[in-house]
Amino acid sequence: MTTWSLRRRPGRTLGLLLLVILSFLVLRRLDWSTLVPLWLRHRHLGLQAKGWNFMLEDSTFWIFGGSIHYFRVPKEYWRDRLLKMKACGLNTLTTYVPWNLHEPERGKFDFSGNLDLEAFILMASEIGLWVILRPGPYICSEIDLGGLPSWLLQDPGMRLRTTYKGFTEAVDLYFDHLMSRVVPLQYKRGGPIIAVQVENEYGSYNKDPAYMPYVKKALEDRGIVELLLTSDNKDGLSKGIVHGVLATINLQSTHELQLLTTFLFNVQGTQPKMVMEYWTGWFDSWGGPHNILDSSEVLKTVSAIVDAGSSINLYMFHGGTNFGFMNGAMHFHDYKSDVTSYDYDAVLTEAGDYTAKYMKLRDFFGSISGIPLPPPPDLIPKMSHEPITPVLYLSLWDALKYMGEPIKSEKPINMENLPVNGGNGQSFGYILYETNIASSGILSGRVRDRGQVFVNTVSIGFLDYKTTKIAVPLIQGYTVLRILVENRGRVNYGENIDDQRKGLIGNLYLNDSPLKKFRIYSLDMKKSFFQRFGPDKWSSLPETPTFPAFFLSSLSITSTPCDTFLKLEVIVFEEMMAGPALQFTESPHLGRNQYINPALLPRLLGCL
Repeated sequence: MTTWSLRRRPGRTLGLLLLVILSFLVLRRLDWSTLVPLWLRHRHLGLQAKGWNFMLEDSTFWIFGGSIHYFRVPKEYWRDRLLKMKACGLNTLTTYVPWNLHEPERGKFDFSGNLDLEAFILMASEIGLWVILRPGPYICSEIDLGGLPSWLLQDPGMRLRTTYKGFTEAVDLYFDHLMSRVVPLQYKRGGPIIAVQVENEYGSYNKDPAYMPYVKKALEDRGIVELLLTSDNKDGLSKGIVHGVLATINLQSTHELQLLTTFLFNVQGTQPKMVMEYWTGWFDSWGGPHNILDSSEVLKTVSAIVDAGSSINLYMFHGGTNFGFMNGAMHFHDYKSDVTSYDYDAVLTEAGDYTAKYMKLRDFFGSISGIPLPPPPDLIPKMSHEPITPVLYLSLWDALKYMGEPIKSEKPINMENLPVNGGNGQSFGYILYETNIASSGILSGRVRDRGQVFVNTVSIGFLDYKTTKIAVPLIQGYTVLRILVENRGRVNYGENIDDQRKGLIGNLYLNDSPLKKFRIYSLDMKKSFFQRFGPDKWSSLPETPTFPAFFLSSLSITSTPCDTFLKLEVIVFEEMMAGPALQFTESPHLGRNQYINPALLPRLLGCL
């Protein structure tokens, strides 16, 4: 093979050297900005915290935001709700991202339908709204386990919201997938995302000082380049600060505004102020009153926040619905599960209707916007229907034979560790435990959250957080003890999130002796669960049905379908027989009731 050297071929070497020099001179004079797409040429700084102000590129920017959670609103109504936000004078949408809904089974992701995050963000951009994304991994949001997937609790040593290896490995895999969708939607890539929140209200939890720096790095390592924020209430503000991340505060009253001015200044110096969550109302718990915050009080506080030089995000602008079983719970002194509605007494009702808050806030933001606001969209039509009564019926005991072979175990297994759903356990719904007993006595055990106890098919009472023992009556011969346990929602806030396994936790005792040889049925109430019960499995509703049971009816709509909701005022079977209990109607209190969701019917009617 022929080779050459500088001494043998000086002409070729000199030519290459001249070509390099010429290329350098040409490239030096090239205007590189012409190679960047037009829509990105002015997007190189993004949202910045400079002095007391936010700056979007070179212009002062006020964040007037509102929260809407895409997973709590039917996809068909996203545009309506976002247009109403724009017409209220807001310029920024904020939303959480629920890990538990997007990764219901480890490594299997769902971003379809109501969970199409990218479509939601792009629709906001099309309407003219910026976006602040709050991806967690923990989000609170009054959703089951604060948005963390229940399969994490299969690990008996799990320490959620810490740098425990089992948790961070799961977060890393989730963020790998999620951020591949989010990164292209950032401002500097031409998208609407101007800021990203690091976790959520960690100062109130604060169990691992290495955790928040880990989450920050996990976001940055995967390509997040926009402004990073934290968000804390007054109790956690002092412990939620992360170096290099702008701290914001969550509050509801003007009394807490002083914290915004003093504490944040003392901690992070001259920085823009922001109320990340101004609570326009509050969520409700089963059995409690509907929380209401007067519209005049809301306007007064919003005005005070803006007058104090602070940006603001209305939480919630539109609450929506906790579809299916995704509601969370609170457990401080007593366990309280959150209701299906997430109306929140927000600026828009659960049905998307205007409120007095909306009208007052639209006038307020319109007065400071400097440009005319777009007209509010028309309300979506609603329709009332005649009351209906269930006509078909299937008792739980008859349904068992259609569920296949039960899980057999020497000891009770909690919901999360059931060998179902590809080894990911059961997230929501009910579990039925069966075993045989040969004597009466005192039954005791740890039940989460509520267990109805049966001897054969006769109900003898309930076990829950307060009632941990129940008397089993004298029996003769072969007897089946059954406990139907309902998961009413895992807590979404507080220090006991690691202790949220559901079903029977540990042994079940009769006269202090542990019971053995259980048959366990998973009743997860998914669509696939109900598909087991074909049309031939149901029978006409008897005069005296056996409970628990599933009920079936139909609603005939002859005209164009419109919004409606399912109203269950009294769930007492004798009253159901005396008159209709299921009513589909139009009401000024639409936001306080549940939109039709077939998966909820067994929950509401099946266990009386």
